[in-house]
Amino acid sequence: MEELNAPVKTHKLTMSGRKTCLLSGVKDVLSFDLHEILLETEQGMLQIRGDDLHVSRLTLEKGEVDIDGRLDGFTYSDAVPTGQQKATSWLSRLFR
Repeated sequence: MEELNAPVKTHKLTMSGRKTCLLSGVKDVLSFDLHEILLETEQGMLQIRGDDLHVSRLTLEKGEVDIDGRLDGFTYSDAVPTGQQKATSWLSRLFR
């Protein structure tokens, strides 16, 4: 059960020159590599595509993520992965 007094986190995306992206309202980082980052946000799943992508700052307590690299595309989806898919994807990407 959620707390009634819990602050509402809003999702915000700020991009500068297709090289830097600042995000808030991020619940989790599901996977990442040099060409794709998959995030769970307050507004659904977010896939970020590009080249030489790096998560330069990650603060999940505040729901904030900073990404650097060449940003080519952002795709939102309302689909939420199941717990098993999430764990498998995270582990498989981690040990590549």
